[in-house]
Amino acid sequence: MTNHIISIRDVSKTYDNGTIGLKHINLDIKKGEFVVIVGLSGAGKSTLLRTINRMHSISSGDILVNNHSIINYRGKQLRDLRRNIGMIFQDFNLVKRSTVQRNVLSGRVGYYSTFKSICNLFSTADKRKAVTALQQVNLAEKLYTRADALSGGQQQRVAIARALMQDPKIILADEPIASLDPMTTTAVMNDLKKLNQELGITILVNLHSVSIAKQFADRIVGLRAGELIYDKPINQVQDVDFDEIYQSQESGSEVQR
Repeated sequence: MTNHIISIRDVSKTYDNGTIGLKHINLDIKKGEFVVIVGLSGAGKSTLLRTINRMHSISSGDILVNNHSIINYRGKQLRDLRRNIGMIFQDFNLVKRSTVQRNVLSGRVGYYSTFKSICNLFSTADKRKAVTALQQVNLAEKLYTRADALSGGQQQRVAIARALMQDPKIILADEPIASLDPMTTTAVMNDLKKLNQELGITILVNLHSVSIAKQFADRIVGLRAGELIYDKPINQVQDVDFDEIYQSQESGSEVQR
């Protein structure tokens, strides 16, 4: 047994159209780490994250979560895996016409029958839990506000609260700040860091921004063209390291970042 909450072992992913998503990735994530994955668009960052909760299957290799291989999970095993892994998306993935409360409570649907979740038959305890989750992202006063009345940053923080409702051991955040302004970006990243430090949740975040990565990460992993080409703890990271990660995948020329 190890203290690795996630182990990715020689994982490759080729899509049905022949596009290569990942090439022989080997990566271990310790419990409680805050890991930022950086790279150009198309480098494989989203594919890598989505293999961890089985949103994407893999073509070869193995993925272990809490020392158990997950690649053949089906049915209840897969549902239980996804209960323990919160997912945060770039586009927030909220039901815009529903209230903040209803969106946050949707993080508990894995614990309810389809009938109860559709009919909004959540327990009083879970409704209190939703308030607590919103308090953790400083949005409790928006409980009964419709999601489409919120700013982008507020919507992303609702998405974080929704993920918290799962009592996750891991949170995967796929470009969570891509559409946010700088001030809101800092607020959202501070929320994620707080959950990591205070609740011990292991967090993996895909980012384009080198400066944000350096500010918040315990460790930075770099992908290029589906390959893992960089992996260092933050105290060993230097600015020059990013030149290789952010070279153009086609021409090899350095790009702006």
